[in-house]
Amino acid sequence: MKYYSNEIVFRGHPDKVCDQVSDALLDEYLKKDPHSRCGIEVVGGKGKIFITGEVTSKAFIDVVKVVKKTLLKIGYSNNYEVINNIGIQSSDIALGTNDIVAGAGDNGMVFGFACNDNCKYLPTAMVILQELSKEYDKLRKIDNRFLPDGKAEIAGLYKNNKLVSIETFTICYQNTEVDRKETDTIIKNICNKMCLKYKLKVKKYLINPTGRFLIGGFLGDAGLTGRKIVVDNYQSFANVGGGAFSGKDPTKVDRSAAYYARYVAKNLVAAGLCERIEIQVSYAIGIPNPVSIYINTFGTGKYSDNKVLEVINKVFDFSVKNIIDELNLRESIYHKTSKYGHFGINISYEDIDKVNIIKSIL
Repeated sequence: MKYYSNEIVFRGHPDKVCDQVSDALLDEYLKKDPHSRCGIEVVGGKGKIFITGEVTSKAFIDVVKVVKKTLLKIGYSNNYEVINNIGIQSSDIALGTNDIVAGAGDNGMVFGFACNDNCKYLPTAMVILQELSKEYDKLRKIDNRFLPDGKAEIAGLYKNNKLVSIETFTICYQNTEVDRKETDTIIKNICNKMCLKYKLKVKKYLINPTGRFLIGGFLGDAGLTGRKIVVDNYQSFANVGGGAFSGKDPTKVDRSAAYYARYVAKNLVAAGLCERIEIQVSYAIGIPNPVSIYINTFGTGKYSDNKVLEVINKVFDFSVKNIIDELNLRESIYHKTSKYGHFGINISYEDIDKVNIIKSIL
């Protein structure tokens, strides 16, 4: 038995707002020019939204309009000064990422993870927190006592890597501080309902433990694209890559290859090769195929890790071109990043379509 904790931030957290602004701009560029090369960074705070990074595209984007529209969707005022500092991506990078070479747009290592804890093939505490984030986003749209900012944390008791109870459920949610007893009860009821679905009880709640959470968003905090990469990946249940997901076209591999690695891991667990698996894939800038693939089944595999790796090499293709083709085919995270990106890695690649193929070659 052991205690372990993980956390999520809500859609209106300043860091996630910056992620969504980066992604909304990326969406617009890719929509108008699918060959856009983007690495868009955002800093927000105290009445200003600063946009920087690099873009090479045939598309013209009204940056200010996109930023303000995104802020309104999240639940914030659009009365912010928007500073556009976007430059052009280096032509040196383009030498290795054009259609002929189809190489990675940057060096990078990414991780894919899956486990058999539930039907989403993710740790149950992570699933509960993601569901809470979605429910809170719905709640603040229909009840103006709830404001966009917030985060939550589960400290759980685990046996054999399975969550058996929630010792402490901490929720910090920005609100008008009107009818706090009632709004706290609403939050608790949402959490209890979700936990009951997974047959879990919460021993203790900590809700806004300082006693008050009225000042939030960019007034109470600053935001930065990519500062929540652990939340974006596996909330500390698995290793994470070194790069931010948001604002990057799929050649950059930080997000695209991470989603593909997640897709591969999920199919392997669903096929029964192992109960848990972590896959690391690394790329070199301008090179079409990964320079290394490493797996770890944590001793849960029915087959050796070498055998599992052999299956991966036979069934899946980690080349940059294939990953981009797969993303476009499945209408995955790209072209929809600002809609999905703030809810975590399980959104992409929900299909388990390689299970029978995997079983047939064993």
